[in-house]
Amino acid sequence: MSDGNGVPGERGIAGGTESAGGQANPVRPENQGGREKPGERGMPAGSGMPERIPAAERPELSGAVARMRAAGVQLVEVSFVDNAGVPRVKVVPLERLGAAAQHGIGVSPCFETFCFDDVLVRGRYLGGPDGDLRLVPDLDRLVVQPAQPGWAWAPADKFVQEGGRFPACQRDFARRQVAELAAAGLRMRTAFEHEWALGSPAADHAPPFTGPAYGQHRLEGIAEHARELVWTVQSQGVEVQQFHPEYTPGSVELSVAPADPLTAADEAVLVRHTARQVALRHGLRASFAPCVLPGMPGSGAHVHLSVHDARGTLFTGGDGPRGLREQGEAFLAGVLAELPALQAVGAGNPASFLRTGPSRWAGVWQAWGRETRETALRLITGVAGTEEWAANAEVKCFDATGNPYLVVGGLLAAGLAGSAPGCGCPRRPAATRRCTSGHRRGCRPGPARRPRRWRTRRCWPRRWARSCTTRW
Repeated sequence: MSDGNGVPGERGIAGGTESAGGQANPVRPENQGGREKPGERGMPAGSGMPERIPAAERPELSGAVARMRAAGVQLVEVSFVDNAGVPRVKVVPLERLGAAAQHGIGVSPCFETFCFDDVLVRGRYLGGPDGDLRLVPDLDRLVVQPAQPGWAWAPADKFVQEGGRFPACQRDFARRQVAELAAAGLRMRTAFEHEWALGSPAADHAPPFTGPAYGQHRLEGIAEHARELVWTVQSQGVEVQQFHPEYTPGSVELSVAPADPLTAADEAVLVRHTARQVALRHGLRASFAPCVLPGMPGSGAHVHLSVHDARGTLFTGGDGPRGLREQGEAFLAGVLAELPALQAVGAGNPASFLRTGPSRWAGVWQAWGRETRETALRLITGVAGTEEWAANAEVKCFDATGNPYLVVGGLLAAGLAGSAPGCGCPRRPAATRRCTSGHRRGCRPGPARRPRRWRTRRCWPRRWARSCTTRW
């Protein structure tokens, strides 16, 4: 549950209010290992990755290793996220980083069909213990982990033993969708909102603070924890925009500034990892489960996005609903049409359904509107005069069980599919009221038919998802 106004535009708001001067100034001490220059924020992530292995030795490798050694790094985590959204990891000593970047690190292909509970299944094309894949760390994303002394982290792409890219590599899927968007003359800025529940390491996961939702009383109980967390995340080159306690006891949210989609997905993995590390240092456990207390609002992973062409953002300055330009309207129509399928990618865990429910701001209705926190797609136009850089859309139905690379890649693919000529959003967006019991006047309790008074275009789905929204 979040009240954030994430703004992945060209300036620095994401998941909250504007920072002083329009953009946060992250702390990046040299000896704390902020990311290497080739992958600094604003540059496409993974641009230095090889197309085949064995790869040529990177000329900057020796300098990177020297800086890591000066920061006290001894071991490097090389991680990937499986299709169930679980981050998996291999570890190499710092001295072996060059060999890993050239030849990769062996990993079984069985992880492609691991379930969230580590039950191994086998699909038609993926799974099984036979064969081998190679994890190649992205040195552009190499970063020291201050909350885990002696360690650094880098995300990995997957390659096959014959040298080419693994076709089912989730990170490369996101990269390919970014390239498809660029081929259409567009680019996207993306930011994840990070929500999680803090609790004791014991089985009851007792929250470390009490008090009113979003209240100052709650912050007082974790002030030092929050300070260390924000500093640590910023020292890793991630621009923090906002931190606050959430609605459910023990729940907090941290919002970061926008980046290109692949960088945003990398940062999602890093921020969650860092949040768990810092919590452990304070005797707490950070859970990114969609719901810790059934019956209460859970933790989401809302995605903010803005799409731009050479003229600027597609989400303002047009003749469409709420000022959408035609191509921006079509992009959002594509996302909206594919939300039932995207839900399976971004919140397909059984626990995800404990979070989804009316009046929890979980985006359970396949509808859209300006500043509508109950719809799955929320258009944020920004304060008057800031629309050109502040306008963005928020997809609210995802949680942290989704693989962030598949999430951003899926959103890009859906938006591009909707960009075909003649596609567009309903001319009259949905508006929502709080629904506590039963169904109020105007609500549709089941798969409601498309309202006749809505004039829609070719790509609009003929049937709605289960809905309890009031439209006027």
